[in-house]
Amino acid sequence: YEYSLLDDGTIEISKYVGNDSDVTIPDEIDGKKVTSIGEWAFSSLLNLTNITIPNSVINIGNGAFSGCTNLTNITMPNSIKSIGETVFLKCQNLVNVTIPNSVTSIGTWAFSSCKSLTNITIPNSVTVISNDVFALCSSLTDVIIPNSVTSIAQLAFSGCDSLTSVTIPNSV
Repeated sequence: YEYSLLDDGTIEISKYVGNDSDVTIPDEIDGKKVTSIGEWAFSSLLNLTNITIPNSVINIGNGAFSGCTNLTNITMPNSIKSIGETVFLKCQNLVNVTIPNSVTSIGTWAFSSCKSLTNITIPNSVTVISNDVFALCSSLTDVIIPNSVTSIAQLAFSGCDSLTSVTIPNSV
């Protein structure tokens, strides 16, 4: 890993330099807690099929896993507070994602073009569904939106040709 020391004394992974298909991010590097996955840190890694994020991580930066076209599984802990923009953009083999209950924001285009994603459950901690967040998820069939959501931005589900069921609460 390439990484940087943040102001609070924790680590942000800035780049993965390996070529493993199954990666478990460490919770510590050099005795310091890993709290962030930086922007584009794992982007376009074609070998990557499985990623496990430790409980120490609270932030996933913009584009962190973008273009990982063979990524099929990601395990995110309940420590994650935000998922940045384009984080999983074009992860076309990602089938199922569980967004942890700790997540309060999901950035624009976060899951766009995840063509194998079939269902998504948005946790009660999310209040806004961003622009194009699930755009072009052509296999998405079912979406459950919790009562905590007060706003759904434009084109959030555009190009979701297989979508058969969306439950939108009165809170929107």
